[in-house]
Amino acid sequence: MWACSPRDFAAFVRLGYTLVMDRGNAVLDSFLEPVRESLTPEQARRLVEFEADQATQVLVNELARKANEGTLTEAERAEYEGIIEAGDLIAILQAKARDILAER
Repeated sequence: MWACSPRDFAAFVRLGYTLVMDRGNAVLDSFLEPVRESLTPEQARRLVEFEADQATQVLVNELARKANEGTLTEAERAEYEGIIEAGDLIAILQAKARDILAER
């Protein structure tokens, strides 16, 4: 089973996002294959069902509103971009998890 510390996972997320932005999905697919292979059906199901908690969703909505209005501070912009990047990677992982569930 694949496991890592929260710090290592954060580094993994940053590296994964960099690979997506710099080299495209083919590299990311290769990079994430060990993660995909290590997921059990139960882990895949839980990943597919993952959603942000209410407090995080409220924050995202507020930052999105401010972004649309052009009123984000630099700190808020950095926070919003980080949330979007994490969300993108989670969405990719969820797609991989859906593939696992479809295969079984």
